[in-house]
Amino acid sequence: MDSKDIVVLKFGGSSVADNLKLNVVAEKIIAFYKENFKIVVVVSAQGKTTDTLIKEAKELSNLPEDREMDVLLSTGEQVSMAKLSILLNRLGYKTISLTGRQAGIFTSSLNQNAKIEHIDTTRIEQELEQGKIVIVAGFQGYNEKEDITTLGRGGSDTTAVALAAVLKAKHCYIFSDVDGVYTTDPNKITTAKKLETLSYEEMLEIANEGAKVLHNRCIEIGQKYHVPIVTKSTFHNKPGTILQDKIEDAKVKSIVKNDDIIFANMKYKTYSPKFFYKLFYTLQKGQIGANYFQNNSTESTDISFTFSSAVLNKFQNLLENELKSFDVKYSNISRIAIIGHGIRNEDIILEKVINIIESHQLEIYHLEVNESKIVILFTKKVSHTIVEQLHRELIEKE
Repeated sequence: MDSKDIVVLKFGGSSVADNLKLNVVAEKIIAFYKENFKIVVVVSAQGKTTDTLIKEAKELSNLPEDREMDVLLSTGEQVSMAKLSILLNRLGYKTISLTGRQAGIFTSSLNQNAKIEHIDTTRIEQELEQGKIVIVAGFQGYNEKEDITTLGRGGSDTTAVALAAVLKAKHCYIFSDVDGVYTTDPNKITTAKKLETLSYEEMLEIANEGAKVLHNRCIEIGQKYHVPIVTKSTFHNKPGTILQDKIEDAKVKSIVKNDDIIFANMKYKTYSPKFFYKLFYTLQKGQIGANYFQNNSTESTDISFTFSSAVLNKFQNLLENELKSFDVKYSNISRIAIIGHGIRNEDIILEKVINIIESHQLEIYHLEVNESKIVILFTKKVSHTIVEQLHRELIEKE
């Protein structure tokens, strides 16, 4: 098999949301097929299917078991792959759909956020050799117990890039309802600009800050194995954004605001290092993923940290069962990241950021500067107006 002829095409939930859109996706796939590529397609669940399944599960239990959630959520991608395969076969193109298990995607044992450990591509390669278009259910694999596992929200991106890496694909195309990566959220800032190129490092920072463009682990895989990744729109043929190796300039590439962050403060009348470690390990064991974990006093226990609002239910469950003795307060806050490789070397950028924040009289909880980004954690949820001003001063005027 000539690996140079393979392309991996990933289609997100909005791209496969209904039968009309599945026909658009089929046309995209056929266009690649007619260029004599061997094609592996990765699909997400249709539309808001995953959100609906999560909502329905929580109507049955406030804290459903992670294993059973994986069994439930993996069905969404299987519906998409089967429907798309049925359509392409009717159109005269030999196609087969494969679950994560059938595609040989072996993962770690952790449910809800498993990591791909290796992929046995034997079945995929056999089907490609027979001239078939192979459609793989994204977001899922199997573990040593033969249980279904899922890779976390956005995990279909990781499935696609991992397959592109092991198959040595010529390109991995990530298709969605947007035509690339923008300088900020184009749905909120009308002057946002599409970026023609980004370094893997910059894209990883954008993803880690909560922008729902690409799954962060897919970028790490792409960088490690030098997978050419292109983000494009399913619904037109405009050029997308290409991820490539490091770009040596010191410009702000993107501004990301994340409001899905909880700030928590936990107090107890006395202090002991044991309290600090016990709390930290309890949160880790409960899969809370606490960040900026710090004790604010040596006379009493006064510990603050942040975590994702996605695990608020798990946090509340810990408070009711294992952490009853603490006095707890928590609330939503905002985090803004200004991203661009090398911006730490440009003092004027940080100066402008601080001046804008000061003009809005906003209180900062944490400020972090490194080679690729400036991160500001605020003490409360802030208006999107500040992003507009930062975008205007740091990107539009440059």
